[in-house]
Amino acid sequence: MITNTKNAEHYNWGDSCDGWHLLKNNDLSVIQERMPPGTAEQLHLHEKSRQVFYILSGVAVMEVEDVQHTLSAGDSLTVAPGSKHRIYNESEADVHFLVISSPKAHGDRVNVYTSSL
Repeated sequence: MITNTKNAEHYNWGDSCDGWHLLKNNDLSVIQERMPPGTAEQLHLHEKSRQVFYILSGVAVMEVEDVQHTLSAGDSLTVAPGSKHRIYNESEADVHFLVISSPKAHGDRVNVYTSSL
Protein backbone atom coordinates (compact mmCIF):
# COMPACT_ATOMS: atom_id res chain seq x y z
CA MET A 1 0.00 0.00 0.00
CA ILE A 2 1.26 3.47 -0.88
CA THR A 3 1.13 5.82 2.10
CA ASN A 4 1.37 9.61 2.00
CA THR A 5 0.02 12.69 3.78
CA LYS A 6 -3.30 12.35 1.94
CA ASN A 7 -4.15 8.91 3.33
CA ALA A 8 -2.00 8.47 6.47
CA GLU A 9 -3.33 8.82 10.02
CA HIS A 10 -3.00 12.53 10.90
CA TYR A 11 -2.59 14.29 14.24
CA ASN A 12 -1.90 17.83 15.46
CA TRP A 13 0.78 18.64 17.98
CA GLY A 14 2.19 21.74 19.60
CA ASP A 15 0.94 25.03 18.19
CA SER A 16 -0.39 24.33 14.66
CA CYS A 17 2.05 21.51 13.80
CA ASP A 18 1.02 18.40 11.86
CA GLY A 19 2.11 14.77 11.89
CA TRP A 20 1.26 11.87 9.57
CA HIS A 21 1.99 8.25 10.54
CA LEU A 22 3.61 6.73 7.45
CA LEU A 23 4.49 3.60 9.44
CA LYS A 24 3.10 2.89 12.90
CA ASN A 25 4.55 -0.31 14.38
CA ASN A 26 5.76 -0.98 17.92
CA ASP A 27 9.33 -1.64 16.76
CA LEU A 28 9.56 1.10 14.13
CA SER A 29 7.72 4.37 13.53
CA VAL A 30 8.03 6.77 10.58
CA ILE A 31 6.23 10.09 10.85
CA GLN A 32 6.22 13.00 8.41
CA GLU A 33 5.82 16.30 10.24
CA ARG A 34 5.23 19.94 9.35
CA MET A 35 6.18 22.90 11.54
CA PRO A 36 5.01 26.40 10.58
CA PRO A 37 7.30 29.40 11.13
CA GLY A 38 7.85 30.37 14.77
CA THR A 39 6.81 27.02 16.27
CA ALA A 40 8.76 24.90 18.75
CA GLU A 41 8.50 21.56 20.48
CA GLN A 42 8.67 21.08 24.26
CA LEU A 43 12.09 19.94 25.51
CA HIS A 44 11.81 16.20 26.22
CA LEU A 45 13.54 12.84 26.12
CA HIS A 46 12.69 9.25 25.28
CA GLU A 47 13.83 6.53 27.65
CA LYS A 48 13.99 3.72 25.04
CA SER A 49 13.51 5.20 21.60
CA ARG A 50 16.34 6.22 19.28
CA GLN A 51 15.20 8.81 16.73
CA VAL A 52 16.47 10.06 13.39
CA PHE A 53 15.24 13.47 12.19
CA TYR A 54 15.56 13.95 8.42
CA ILE A 55 14.75 17.38 6.93
CA LEU A 56 12.75 17.21 3.69
CA SER A 57 12.43 20.99 3.17
CA GLY A 58 13.09 24.17 5.08
CA VAL A 59 15.54 24.92 7.89
CA ALA A 60 15.08 23.67 11.47
CA VAL A 61 17.09 23.95 14.66
CA MET A 62 17.52 20.80 16.76
CA GLU A 63 18.58 21.29 20.34
CA VAL A 64 20.20 18.14 21.75
CA GLU A 65 21.65 18.25 25.26
CA ASP A 66 21.86 22.08 25.16
CA VAL A 67 23.68 22.15 21.78
CA GLN A 68 21.90 23.75 18.79
CA HIS A 69 22.25 22.16 15.34
CA THR A 70 20.94 23.92 12.22
CA LEU A 71 19.54 21.39 9.76
CA SER A 72 18.61 22.02 6.10
CA ALA A 73 16.96 19.86 3.45
CA GLY A 74 18.86 16.60 3.11
CA ASP A 75 20.38 16.76 6.62
CA SER A 76 19.69 14.22 9.34
CA LEU A 77 20.48 14.01 13.03
CA THR A 78 20.23 11.00 15.35
CA VAL A 79 19.06 11.44 18.95
CA ALA A 80 20.06 8.67 21.37
CA PRO A 81 17.71 7.37 24.07
CA GLY A 82 17.86 9.54 27.21
CA SER A 83 19.04 12.66 25.34
CA LYS A 84 17.08 15.87 26.00
CA HIS A 85 16.01 17.38 22.69
CA ARG A 86 13.56 19.57 20.83
CA ILE A 87 13.09 20.91 17.33
CA TYR A 88 12.05 24.43 16.43
CA ASN A 89 11.48 26.59 13.39
CA GLU A 90 12.92 30.11 13.52
CA SER A 91 12.61 30.59 9.75
CA GLU A 92 9.86 32.26 7.73
CA ALA A 93 8.85 29.05 5.90
CA ASP A 94 7.35 25.70 6.89
CA VAL A 95 9.74 22.90 7.80
CA HIS A 96 8.86 19.39 6.60
CA PHE A 97 10.75 16.45 8.08
CA LEU A 98 10.67 12.76 8.90
CA VAL A 99 10.99 11.36 12.41
CA ILE A 100 12.08 7.73 12.38
CA SER A 101 11.91 6.04 15.80
CA SER A 102 12.95 2.60 17.01
CA PRO A 103 11.13 1.43 19.01
CA LYS A 104 8.14 3.77 18.58
CA ALA A 105 8.42 7.01 20.59
CA HIS A 106 4.73 7.42 21.41
CA GLY A 107 4.26 6.42 25.05
CA ASP A 108 8.01 6.78 25.72
CA ARG A 109 8.18 10.55 26.16
CA VAL A 110 9.24 12.43 29.30
CA ASN A 111 8.86 16.22 29.16
CA VAL A 112 11.74 18.18 30.68
CA TYR A 113 10.80 21.34 32.48
CA THR A 114 13.31 24.12 32.90
CA SER A 115 13.17 26.82 35.51
CA SER A 116 13.86 30.45 34.74
CA LEU A 117 15.23 32.97 37.22
